[in-house]
This record gives sequence, structure tokens and C-alpha cells, in this order.
Amino acid sequence: MSSLTYDLTLAGLSVGSAAALTGIGLIVTYRATGVLNFAHGAIAMVCAYVLRQCVVEWGWPLWLGATVTLLVLAPGLGVVLERFVFRPLAVLGGDPAQTLVASIGVFVLLVGGAALLWGQGAREDAPELVPDEPWGQLAVVLVLAAGVAAVVRRTRFGRELRAVVDDRQLAVLGGIDADRVAAAGWAFGSFTAGLTGVLLAPYVRLDPYGLPLLVMEVVAVAVAARMRSLPFAVVVALGIGVAQSQLTRLHPSGWGEPLLQAVGTNLFVVALLIAALVLPGVGTRDALPRTATARVPTPPGAWIVAAVLFLLPLGLAGRDLHTSVQVPALAVILLSLVVVTGRGGQISLGQAAYAGLGALFTALLAAGRFPGLPRLPELAALAVSVVLVAPLGLLTGWPAIGRRGLALALATFAVGVGVSRFVFAQPYATSGLSLGRPAGFDGDRAYYVLELLLLAVALLATHALRRGRTGRALAAMRDHERGAQAAGVQVPSLKLLAFVAGAALAALGGGMLGMGLRAFDAAAYDPVRGLLWFAAVVVLGSDSTLGALAAAALLVGLDAGTRGGVAAALIGVLAILVGRFPGGPYEALRTAAERLRLRRTPALTPVGARARARLRPASPQAAPSAPVPTGATATGAVATGATGGTAPSSNGGRSPAPPGTPTPETSSATAPTPAAPLLTARQLHARYGGFTALDGVDLDLFAGRVTAVVGPNGAGKSTLFHCLAGTLRPARGTVRLGGRDITALPAHARTRLGVARTFQQLAVFPSLTVSENVRVGAEQGRVTDPGAVERTLRLLGLDGPVRARPAAGLPTGTLRRVELARVLAGSPHALLLDEPAAGLDSAEVAALARVLKALAADGTALLVVEHDLDLVAGLADVVHVMTAGRIVASGPPGNVLNALGTAAGP
Repeated sequence: MSSLTYDLTLAGLSVGSAAALTGIGLIVTYRATGVLNFAHGAIAMVCAYVLRQCVVEWGWPLWLGATVTLLVLAPGLGVVLERFVFRPLAVLGGDPAQTLVASIGVFVLLVGGAALLWGQGAREDAPELVPDEPWGQLAVVLVLAAGVAAVVRRTRFGRELRAVVDDRQLAVLGGIDADRVAAAGWAFGSFTAGLTGVLLAPYVRLDPYGLPLLVMEVVAVAVAARMRSLPFAVVVALGIGVAQSQLTRLHPSGWGEPLLQAVGTNLFVVALLIAALVLPGVGTRDALPRTATARVPTPPGAWIVAAVLFLLPLGLAGRDLHTSVQVPALAVILLSLVVVTGRGGQISLGQAAYAGLGALFTALLAAGRFPGLPRLPELAALAVSVVLVAPLGLLTGWPAIGRRGLALALATFAVGVGVSRFVFAQPYATSGLSLGRPAGFDGDRAYYVLELLLLAVALLATHALRRGRTGRALAAMRDHERGAQAAGVQVPSLKLLAFVAGAALAALGGGMLGMGLRAFDAAAYDPVRGLLWFAAVVVLGSDSTLGALAAAALLVGLDAGTRGGVAAALIGVLAILVGRFPGGPYEALRTAAERLRLRRTPALTPVGARARARLRPASPQAAPSAPVPTGATATGAVATGATGGTAPSSNGGRSPAPPGTPTPETSSATAPTPAAPLLTARQLHARYGGFTALDGVDLDLFAGRVTAVVGPNGAGKSTLFHCLAGTLRPARGTVRLGGRDITALPAHARTRLGVARTFQQLAVFPSLTVSENVRVGAEQGRVTDPGAVERTLRLLGLDGPVRARPAAGLPTGTLRRVELARVLAGSPHALLLDEPAAGLDSAEVAALARVLKALAADGTALLVVEHDLDLVAGLADVVHVMTAGRIVASGPPGNVLNALGTAAGP
């Protein structure tokens, strides 16, 4: 028994050493560049193939092939990727969205290229670089980890590396060659990937799909180490490897046997699920490229062309038609990504899992093997499988509530891998399983007609989720999540809706694909294919239904008409270039065509210009503007040429205002201080780590008055603002609205009660038009007055042609008005303004001051956090001075600001 334990421990150390190499490479690359290299496994696979090619096919000595592969090819590949893929993205601003998609693109490109060069079959003759014993591999791991730790902590290069990771632009200004640091990190990371590949290849399947996925499964060790601690990553990798080997000694009987066996052979997958779903996420910034402009309307002829192309296969026969039946099914799966990724703005790398579950459940229901349900006809089985899989979308939707960016990508990828390993790869679920077609649709042509009908249903469902109130809310969440929360959008519920709807569509497409193939094929729903589908949708326009249809036709057509791997290679190339055209190729072509059209615009000769001037009547002079009335209608002065209007009602169809809110008839600029404050904060405490941001702050906001908070940076102003707005919950203390305790309420709930906010950094939704931005505020604020949006647009001078323009690209002053209009459309009782004058010139600041005074005169309670003391002096009724998390002075602006000026004087 002791001998068996020793042997299993050695085997576990061997597996753990390879996993530790992967963790070291991923951590070094991440720390040098801030990029989680999703292509790590693909680089490992390519290096393993190249070593085999050199030694087995060309007859090179093993030492020579290993030297070329590990010391030339692997580091060189890393340098090439850094120089031509990731450095341009860093120069353009280092958007994590683009780097993530580019990293997945490199993965897809290398997998497709390997399939093209070496075929898709598994190789069993990979050369053995290190004997099958753990001591050599373990020594390599320990030496590498110790060397890297010493370099990072004790050398100048290590200090430069840490500086580049913290702030690349600041490091460059400090004289550090950030490109050299990043290139070195990529070279070392690729070296470890290549070493991992050549060590694993002799003992696992060497094929373009299996080895990359196997390497990426052990990303759990890097995530568990928070992408920072090399010793912790090594210990975790060795521990999981030994535990996985020891579990093979267990031989339970009964229903738990297949489950325990699956866990014993996939313990790294279990660790990946725990690390991605339970541990705090890494890389929480947004991970999807935002659309730069509003969605371009699809040309009318495009849908006609698409309809004709999808009807053409009805004229085919034989093998061609049998291949074509895969296109509508895959299109439905890709439409699920349009809903989740394109419209909802959420990363989803696990849609292949839901598609596979749809096919599996359909097959089980049709065969009468689904527990607790009778045998069903194929079409009914497909419908029931969609209903069963849709709630499982919560597996990825629930982590999405608290995760974004890289953390969400890892969570969805982990779910996809987990379903693949613990469901699709287990004989107890899939053995002897077949899948037929519905009665009356057995032939390829008849079944293709059925698929077209189901595709039309999926298109209608996608269209419904992209229009109306829900569509605008999804777009707002995608464009600016915190701004959407401030507008009243229930972001958590909306994320769950997007993932559940995406899971339902993926299940429908997966079941259609399974019936088209007449079998459940687990390889068709491999996690690697999920990465390929995600990349295809993103590069062809993630918010475009036509893009999803084109991607489906492209993937199926290229794989059927050429050698396997062409489609993956093409999608990989496009994904690498996604930073150049985040809106997709169609958007890039449209932009290029517009530029050419502008350059070719014909110009009149001087004679023609004089002739046109004589023929065209002179433009009538604009009538002088009516004087702007005082009071609430003075808000119209915010826009040049705006002539006032009727201010939105303070209630606007909402529930009655909280106690203490004066009615419009009794409120005025000189109204006496109300007896009870509208919004109160008592003994607010907040800490960040060991730093005290708020230390017992009390604050009162009164209806009809402007309250300002000033102070130096780090005084706690922003923290106080977030506690009042609901984006941060204080450690202690209470926030009350009209006597109601709202301390525990999230931001969107406070917005619906009448507490609205703006942002220092503009919170507008660039893919929506100006009027749609304002409509989001009215809809999420539950304003029932149908004219509230039009009045608000007119009030702020946005009712002209600008209302139909996308918010992206508008001047800062106009965007400030758009943001304020969106907030006012929800008829707030208390308005929190975070540095509203940021980015405005003096004229725009003066206009803004008139707007805010008019809002206060209409009975709104205003809180202004502002650095412009001139604006504060002319606007506020009371000023609070904050320092070190406390309010140290309060009073009328003249007294407080004069005291500040005296204290700051010589």
C-alpha cells in the first residue's frame, strides 16, 4: 500500500509540475502586460507539434529539436505576438476588451493553423524530452519559480516590470522602456508554454483541440494565486496533481461511482470552477469592446440578400444539402451570443455548453431516458429541452452580477469546461444515445424548411430583446453599467434575463444541430468551439443579427469546402485585428466608404457658386428669441438658442414625494428652510483596507436648496457621494429618504424612489441616440407622463436635429446636457451632482448654474461635489468642507469660502 501511495504521489507530482509551469507562464505574462494569455495552451500545442515535426518527421536529434523549439520558436512567438498584436492595443489605450478578444483570436488562429498543417487527428508518437519521472520536471519548476521571484523582487528589471503593470503610461513618462518589459514577459511566458507542451505531449492526446484545452484547464492555479504569487501557484498545482492521483485509488460502488471517477480525473476542472466562481475575480474592468456609434441601420436590401442565400440550399441535393442543414442551427446558437454579448455587453465563453445540453436533453427526452419525464416526440422534446436548459443560464448569469471583464470570462469558460467534462464526456449520460428528426421532416429538404421556421422564431425573439424598453435598458447596461444603475436600470435582473434568454436560444440551436446530424456528438459542443463561436460573433458585429447569420454560413461553408481549420484561422486573424474595427467589418467598410465619399464630394466653381447665390433666395433672419421667464423655465438657458419651456413636474407620475418636499406652488428660490430634511445621512463610516474614507459623517439635504461639498482630493467626498447614491454601502451609519431607511437599497432602487445622480466622467450611452438616452431615464424612473421626455428635451435645448444623433461623438457640453436631461426625465426629488462643471467652458458653466438654480426653485434637493469654488459660491445655499473623512466646517458659502481663502493665504 505504501508503495502504491508513493507511486501515485510521484505521478501526481509529474502532473502538478506541468500545471505549475503553466501557472508560472500565465502569471509572468499577466504581470508584465496585464493580459491573461488565453492562447497559452495553443502555444504549448504548436511547440509540441513543431518538436515532433523536427524529431519524428525530419529526423533531427532530440537536443537540437528541443533547442530550436524552446529557445528560438517559443520565445520568438511570444515576441511576435507582443509586437504585432498586443503592443498596438496598448498604444491605443490598453482597452481590456480588445486585448481579451485578441487573445482569444490568437488561440483560435493557432488552433486553426495547426489543424491545417498537421490535420485534426491525434498523434501518439510525440518525443519524450524528460523521462517519465517527476524529479526532473519538479526541479525545472522550482528553479524557474525561484529565478522569476528573484528577478521580480531584487533586480531593476523587476522594479520596471511592477511599474509597467501598475501604470504603463506613467512608467513610460518615468523613462522605463515598457515595450522591452512587455516583450520580455511575453517571451518568458511563451517559453513556459512551449515547455509545458513538449512535456505533456508524450502522455496525452496531441491534437489541435485537446492539448490547448487541457493546458487552459489548469489556469485555475494562476487564478487561485490571484495572478501574483508564484510560490502559491506552484504549491496549488502540486497539491492538486497529487490529490488527483490519489483519488484514483478509490473505487466506490453505486450511483456515486461515475461522479467520483469524473472528479478524480478532472480535479483541475473542479479547481477552475471554484477559482472562477467562488474566489474574488481578477481583472474586473469591462471586457467587451463598446460600439463607438449608434447601431447603423441595416440596409433594406441586406435582409433580402440574406433570405435568398438561406433559401438557395432548397435547390441542392445530396451531401451539399446535408451540410447546409447545419447553417440555420448554428445561426440560432450564434444569435444567443448576440443577445448576451452584443446587446447585454456580457462575456460568455460557455454558450457551447448550453447548446450541447439542448442537444443532449432533446435526445434523452426523445429516447425516454430523461429522469421523471415520459418519452416525447422529437419536436416536443426540443421544446421541453429549451424550457429545461433556460434556467441553467443562471450558472453563468449569477456570477455575472458581481463579475465583469476577465473575471466573467473565466467564470463562463469554467462553466463550459465543467459541463463538457462532467456531462458530455461521461458514458452514463451519453452512451448508446441517438437522435432522430421529427416525424414528417426526416428528409434533408423538409428538415431544412423546419429549421428556417425555427430560425425565424429565434430572429423574432432576438428582435424583441433589442427593441423597446428592454432593448434600451440592455443597451444602457452594455454602454455604461454604473450609468445604467444610476438611471434606475435593474442591472442584476437584466443580466440574468440576458443569460437565461441566451441559454434558451443556444439550447434551441443545439437541439436543431443534433437532429440535423442525427446524433449527439459531444465534440460538436467542445469548449474550444465555444471560443471560436464567440470570436466569430464579435468580429462580424456582436450586435448584428446579420453578422450572426453570416458567421454561421462562413464557419460551416469553409469547414465543408476546404480543409478543416480554415474557418478557425480566418476568424482568428479577424479577432486579432478587432482593435482596429470594434464595430465589426461592416462598420469598418461603412466608415471607409463615408471617408471616400467625403473626399469625392463635388465642389462648385466660382461661376456656379455665384449662380446658385442668385437663384436661391436669401435665408430669412431668425426671429429674436423671446425673453426667458424666471423660475423653473429659466432652465432653458442651458442651450444656446433654447427659449425655455415648462419644467418637468417634480412627481411626473411617480408616487407622492416624501415628506418635506414643497409643492411647485409653494417652492421658490427664496423659500424658507423646510422643517424636515429630504435626504439625511447619519454617522456614515467607510473604509478601504486600512484607510478610513468616512469617519462619522452627518449630512442633510433640504428640498429647494443647493448643498455643496468641497475639500482636497482624498477627503472622502466621492465616498460620501457613493454612499448617498447607493453604489457603496457604508460600514456603519444610515441613509434616509423622507424618513425611510434606504441604507441597504441598491442604486437603481434609490433612483426609482427619486434619488438620482450624475457622474464626473460622463455617463451617457453612446450607442443610443440623444432621445433614447433621455427615454431610458423616464422609463426606468417609472414616469407615466408620456410628455415628460419631450418636455425635458425641449427644456434643455435637445429637441432639434441633435435628438436623433447618437451620443457618441457629441461635444462635452452637449453630453452634459444629455446626462442631465436623462436624470431629469425620471423626475428626481434629490439630485446628486458629481463635479458637474468638469470639462465645460465658462459660458457652459454659467448656463449650468442657471439650470441648477431653476431646479432648486422647483423644489429639488441638490447636492454638488465640485472643485470650482466660483461655481459653488454663486450656487450653493450651504457649503460643507471635508478633510480626512470628516466635515470640518459648514455654513453659508460666503463665510466658509472666505475662511478657506484666508487659511490658504500667506
